Amino acid sequence: MLVKEKIKQAISILKERNIDCWITFVRESAINHDPMLDFLVETDLTWHSALIITSKGDAIAIVGQGDVANVQDLGVYTEIHSYVKGIQEHFKDVLKKLNPSKIALNYSIDSEISDGLTHGMYQIIYSMLKDIKLHNNIISAEDIISSLRGRKSLTEIANIKEAIKHTIEIFDLATDFIKPGLTEKQIARFMKEKAKERGLELSWDEKYCPGVFTGPNTNVAHYSPTDRKVEKGHILNMDFGVKVNGYCSDLQRTWYILKDNESVPPKDVVRGFNTVKESIELAKEVMCPGIQGKNVDFAARWHVMSNGYEEFKHGVGHQVGMFPHDGYALLGPEWEKYGSKVLVPLEKDMVFTIEPKLFVEGKGIATIEEMFVITEDGAEYLSKPQEELYLIK
Repeated sequence: MLVKEKIKQAISILKERNIDCWITFVRESAINHDPMLDFLVETDLTWHSALIITSKGDAIAIVGQGDVANVQDLGVYTEIHSYVKGIQEHFKDVLKKLNPSKIALNYSIDSEISDGLTHGMYQIIYSMLKDIKLHNNIISAEDIISSLRGRKSLTEIANIKEAIKHTIEIFDLATDFIKPGLTEKQIARFMKEKAKERGLELSWDEKYCPGVFTGPNTNVAHYSPTDRKVEKGHILNMDFGVKVNGYCSDLQRTWYILKDNESVPPKDVVRGFNTVKESIELAKEVMCPGIQGKNVDFAARWHVMSNGYEEFKHGVGHQVGMFPHDGYALLGPEWEKYGSKVLVPLEKDMVFTIEPKLFVEGKGIATIEEMFVITEDGAEYLSKPQEELYLIK
């Protein structure tokens, strides 16, 4: 069970970080859903609810009476306190007994996955902690959450691998489907139909999944397919992913549409594709536990630019999990928009994409997106890498 795996992980992380307790505090979570709640329960919580994990191994839930049965059914909480009129008495009693010197709460400046505590809920929990003189012990939970969300359990890895398998198989089917004259929308429809036939959800909004980009002067990313037609001499690339048991894949592949007088792609297309492939390998060689994401990004970015191509306008990779863009640590340059994410050390069992891209003048965008897992001393592919351009005759 995922919740059991993640709570066990959380206890271990708290011990590592020397943090006494971590509290996820929510209400009406179907409306305001804390990004970490799915790791702690399998249902939404209605009234003020506190899920408390401690470094001593406690897993304590304080929930409204109507939510008790769902929490009990999980079989993972060592204490469950229910209330009818209000949470304050139970919450204060539990925290006074624990008397933690560090209380991690889900707020963060840079990490959206760690910022689930609303301002109003922060004021409520702060007031309760102030009443028992523990308000000065509050810290951000971003370090805990970064590790907990990043370190994939065996169940999580298995789901991601299965999602990747389906994605690559659908890409292979697309190779037989793509031909000159089809529009981006028609190719996208084909991909969605194949996912639906397998009973799979898409990894992101179906308006943009898959992203299909054919030829020059196309949109770079995060744009819905258009009526633009595939033409001979175009580079075509797709960004696509599916979900298995709530876990995503996120991969990109590149095709070249051969002209009538061509049996192999032009040299500039091959050079662009190979530069992307080489930059992925260079980034992979840098990835290992303890390294910062900015260093992984630099390895790929430097290779693309040193070969005379324009600098790509995004980080070279991101974590994948329940969402295609997941986790705190990021593989990117030290740009303002990334904040401290690119300085977070990578950890074993984190899952990342690497996805450099470049423009081949007059033909389109060359890009590949592969998925990797961090190992004890490096990284290994989760996806079967694209070694050669896919050719359409």
